[in-house]
Amino acid sequence: MAVASMEKDAINTEDDLHLNNSFGDSGLISPDKEDISRILTVPFSGRIRGGMRPGKKIIILGIIDPEPDSFDISLSCGHNEEKDDEELTDVALKLSARFTERQFLRNARISGKWSEEEAPIAYFPFIPDQPFRIEIHCEHQRFRIFVDGHQLFDFYHKVKSLPAINMIRIVGSLQITKLG
Repeated sequence: MAVASMEKDAINTEDDLHLNNSFGDSGLISPDKEDISRILTVPFSGRIRGGMRPGKKIIILGIIDPEPDSFDISLSCGHNEEKDDEELTDVALKLSARFTERQFLRNARISGKWSEEEAPIAYFPFIPDQPFRIEIHCEHQRFRIFVDGHQLFDFYHKVKSLPAINMIRIVGSLQITKLG
């Protein structure tokens, strides 16, 4: 069964690449700038094709607002889009940047209950009105979070079914320039 689903993902990916390449720029996978600004509007919510798995990474490029308050990035289990009660959705990882406190918090929500927030960081990596790059690497036991190429912290999995983690949501004082 897993093999069939992997083959399906590979076919979808090849079809997507073929579709995008048919627009002209063979090296360009993203749509043109007008489409990007429409698609990557904050608040942003999107599906992670195939869910998470060890070796998969999510990269978020963006620019912090000139006078930021906070922003949140959540990876969650969105079993179906008709689920009305968002409060019951498991959140595998919630990253919360708080500019006043200069904190980058992380936690998870399982069966409607939030885990204890983890706060320690070596430094606060975000600067108002400046670009950033966040990488979320999924490993067997944990997420490893990098900001601008520097490993900032690890967050051990609370949601054990990694493929069920199939939604990303981004809200707050930032613009997204690229998501992959």
